[in-house]
Parts: sequence; structure tokens; C-alpha cells
Amino acid sequence: MNHDIPVSTLGPQGEVMAHAVDACVHCGFCLPACPTYALLGDEMDSPRGRIVLMKEVLEGHLPLADAAPHLDRCLGCQGCVTACPSGVPYGELITSFRGWSEPKRERSPLDKAKRYAILKALPAPKLFSVAARVGQFAKPLAPALPAALRSPLDLLPEHVPAMQPQPRVTPARGKRRGRVAFLAGCAQQALTPNFNAATLRVLARNGIEVVIPEGQGCCGAAALHTGARDEALRLVRQNLAAFNPDDYDAILSNAAGCGAGLKEYPVVLHGLPDEAQAQAFAAKVQDISEYLAGLLRDGELQPIMPTRGPLNIAYHDACHLAHAQKVKAAPRALLRAIPGVTLTEIPEGDLCCGSAGTYNLEQPELAAQLGQRKAKNILSGTPDIVASGNIGCHTQIQSHVRRQGSPVPVLHTVEVLDLAYRGEL
Repeated sequence: MNHDIPVSTLGPQGEVMAHAVDACVHCGFCLPACPTYALLGDEMDSPRGRIVLMKEVLEGHLPLADAAPHLDRCLGCQGCVTACPSGVPYGELITSFRGWSEPKRERSPLDKAKRYAILKALPAPKLFSVAARVGQFAKPLAPALPAALRSPLDLLPEHVPAMQPQPRVTPARGKRRGRVAFLAGCAQQALTPNFNAATLRVLARNGIEVVIPEGQGCCGAAALHTGARDEALRLVRQNLAAFNPDDYDAILSNAAGCGAGLKEYPVVLHGLPDEAQAQAFAAKVQDISEYLAGLLRDGELQPIMPTRGPLNIAYHDACHLAHAQKVKAAPRALLRAIPGVTLTEIPEGDLCCGSAGTYNLEQPELAAQLGQRKAKNILSGTPDIVASGNIGCHTQIQSHVRRQGSPVPVLHTVEVLDLAYRGEL
């Protein structure tokens, strides 16, 4: 797409945005892959339309306030990236644009306060745990509260588990065959601590030593994708200082959004002095399913016990795993490696569940429509278990599955493996 974006005045991120705009040929293949276009049917709420809007704003032909409502409705799921035949890096465009535009936005005091609370609570597991427990007392009052306050309460589970200790080093069981670093994550330490516990157990069982480096913090994805670029840069550099890629075979994450965020570090630091450091770091980042599937492929994954009976598992593709990281085969291969498991594909499986980081807090009505649609599609296959690889998807799907009256458990892929290894599946 031809443009007159003043790249030289926008800094290094200007190059990223201009490249993405230039790559778009306006073909429209992205439209059916876009969740908001599926719901609203509006060209401006499609990737193609949003690219035009961002282009016009960057060129100075359109006020930011006119484009903002449509851009805010973008989940950043990157389903369009998978569908695009021209390879438009839409994710890099929308993220960079939000970082550039946020300081120019005019927001209400309530909106500013909500965003501040989200960006302070999410990256702090202990604070988030306290907030979640307080929220449980307010949960019965949710129907009477405004949507801005009701949506986070609706997503809280019935029970907030106690946080579990995060050992700095988990030794390999038996002969050590590898050494990895692990990003412990944020909200999942408070809401789903068994994600990490199961990850450490499965890796140790397979002879992998796991190090949780001191000084690590939030991956920065929530800040980055909501336009808080300065905060994102601080968190990115904190993790670059904490993780030395040369010390590990891989740097692992068990949250699709976090893993995608870690792999984005070179884009975040494009044109800055530490870009090369970010590239070396990102080259070592893998999702837990990628790493374990590598062991399976090489014949090094420990044998898995069969299930107690036939088990139907519906696997949900987290957008930031399937679209952003291009990891689809690995988790399926791991689940199929469990004797007794039949894997069920979900109708409209590539369509976002509506979680998308902080989206279900900032756009609760659209997120709820997508969550309801996803839960209906999942339950149409009458699964015994729902498996996925992202805390946000887990929270969203579990909430909407329960609202539809189903008790089917929603587990992380690695939790399923852990149960199988222990003979409890």
C-alpha cells in the first residue's frame, strides 16, 4: 500500500509501522479471520480497515480520536497474520502504533484509573492474588455494578488457590539431559499456580534442570499491547538483564501471551543499542509445548502412562501460540502421545476466545460475545477435558463454559501431561 508516512520523524518504530503498511495489498483475505469483523461486519473493524486508519493518522490526514474506537476494538490476536498471503506483520504494526499513539490519547479519569490498576496489578503476582481474593467477596455484587467493574469479577474463579513457592532451581530426575530457564509469569502464579508446578514436574521427570532466574519480572506484553511503551521497555530490559541465553539450552514460557511477548523483544528494541541482545535472547525462547515436542520428536520424552479409559480432549489454540508464534503441531503431538486420548478439533478453532491479554477487561461486551461463541463451539464436541496453553484463554474459557452449565475441566496442556505421568488421567 502506498503511503506518505513521515518515517524519519517517528523514530525506529516508524520503520516498523511503515514496513507493515507498505506490505498490505488490500486483498481482504484477513477479513474472515478477524473476530471483530465476524461480530460487527464493519470494514473499519477489520485488519485491512485498521491498516488504512493507522496509515491516515500517521500521515496526518485523520484525527487519532476518529480512528481510536476501531483500533481499540482490535484484540491483537494476529489471526489476520496467519491468513495474510502477503506476510503483513500486522501484530508489529498495531503494537507499535499503540505505543506511539497512547501519549497523544485523551482518556477520562476513570479510564486512566482502570488502565493504571490493570498495569500495576497484573505484573505483580502477590498484589494480584490479594486483589483476586478481595474480588471474591465482591463477586455476589457483580450484577449491580457498572460493566467496567463487573467484567473482572465475572472472570474470577469460584476459588482463588494459595500461591505456591517458585524454587530457583528444580533439579533433573535421574541423568540430566538439559538445562533451561523458565519465565514464571504473573497472573497465573495467583490464579493457576499448578500451571508452573506441573511444568516443573514434567521437565524434571524428563531429565531437564529448570532455573527460574532471580531478578526476572513480567514479560511486558500487557504494557506493550496497551500502549504503555516506556513501562514495557523497562520490563524488557529487566528480563534481558536477568536471563543470560548462553547459560541455557532454551528459555521457556508456559503462557502463549508471555512467550509471544518474549519473542517480540527485537521488535520492541528495533533501532536501539540493545537490539542485538534482544535478538540473542529471543532466539532461545520456546513455548513449553515446543520444547517437550522436540524431546518427543527425538525419542527422548519419557514414556507416558495410558489413561484410565478413553478420553476425548478438545484442544484450544491460544492465538498468541498459533498465530503469533506459529506453534500448532507441538501441543497436539504431545496430547496424542498419551495412550487413550482422542483429540477433538474445535469448530472455528482459529477464532479468538476474547481474552487477548487485557481485552476482556477493556472491551467486556465484545469479549463476552467471543467467549460465549468459543464455549458453545467447544462444548459441541462433548469433550471430557479442554486443553490450552495460555492463562488468559484458560480464565476466559473456564468462565464461559461454566456459564453454559458445563463442569468440563479446563487444563493447561502440561497439566494434562503431568496427570498422565502420575497415572491420574
